[in-house]
Amino acid sequence: MAAKLIGGRVVGGGGEGRSRRSFCRELLKRRQPRLPQFTVSASASMDAYKQLGMFSLKRKIEDAVLKAEMMAPTALELEEEQWMRQEEMMRDCDLWDDPSKSNDILLKLADTAKTVDALKDLKFKAEEAKLITELAEMNAIDYGLFEQAYDSCLDVSKSLHHYEMSKLLKDGYDMEGAFMIINAGSEDADSQIWVEQLVRMYTKWAEKLGREARRASLDKSEGFVSSASIEFEFEYAYGYLSGEQGIHRLITSSRNGFSSTSDEACATVEVIPLFLRTSPDLKVNDEDLVVSYSSSENTVWIKHLPTGISVESSGERSRFANKIKALNRLKAKLLVTGSKNVLEESRRYTSRPRKMVLDMKTGVEVSNMNSVLDGNIRPFIAAHVGMRQNS
Repeated sequence: MAAKLIGGRVVGGGGEGRSRRSFCRELLKRRQPRLPQFTVSASASMDAYKQLGMFSLKRKIEDAVLKAEMMAPTALELEEEQWMRQEEMMRDCDLWDDPSKSNDILLKLADTAKTVDALKDLKFKAEEAKLITELAEMNAIDYGLFEQAYDSCLDVSKSLHHYEMSKLLKDGYDMEGAFMIINAGSEDADSQIWVEQLVRMYTKWAEKLGREARRASLDKSEGFVSSASIEFEFEYAYGYLSGEQGIHRLITSSRNGFSSTSDEACATVEVIPLFLRTSPDLKVNDEDLVVSYSSSENTVWIKHLPTGISVESSGERSRFANKIKALNRLKAKLLVTGSKNVLEESRRYTSRPRKMVLDMKTGVEVSNMNSVLDGNIRPFIAAHVGMRQNS
């Protein structure tokens, strides 16, 4: 019978008690084709580069596995206990007596079940990365295997980050999706190009999370994007992104001889909840609304007269669907803001002479602006969530 790895134990293949390391040796013998190996036979410079890369990957893998081993078992135990309590509550509750309460219990039970599955998957991936690392060390340092283990650890790190953040994000609409509107601060080309860069930044951020961001609308003026909206249809997107609301300012300084000039582009970012499972629980009077339609497309605009808040929707195939979506966006905006508010400066991006990004709300500063624009905004998001919890 062939040996198998089940739950971190090696079984079969001539005995139940065989060690993981002996199983690794057999697995290595059977591996075909072998991945490229980097040993001392390579040139000195190339060998040094590969060794440095290998040690760096190994350290990152060990850090991710250690964190998973410290957090995952306790977190999984707590979530499974909560799951059992919720199941008991559901058994004790008459689901037909109070449909609203029953629906809330069922939703929470489903959320906990998903969390338990995610934590089990996290533990498996951490064990997999650890095993692959052992295989690599036994195979005279196989850089390809270390890369494979590192890919598994990236998934572990993302899952851990998402779990940690989900425990912090407990405000009213944190668990909902997010609808983001980005508008150019002026009609100049620089501000409109800046809108495109911000759209790319938030799209790349979602990709790095393993999630999808859908561009709901893109309004162009003379070839440039004057306004854009993005839908993040995944849980906790609003909790993550609500701190991004405000004015995002790009400053570019240049020196010409003894004088220096500074160019500025800005865009406003608004974020409202995108309700994923239910419609916003808010009644809006029809007489308070002005609804208008485009003549050639299915775009729908709705203005709320008491507050002056306006919304639009153009991503659906029919006017009716766009009207429903626009109405939901209006309700979400009313729930979050209550009235028309002035956006404050949120973040300042300086491209020259020093490329850095400063968050005006939390004081967090990142020296690599290109990395931020490539979607690496986790430090800012974590700081915003932490600040909300402290307050």
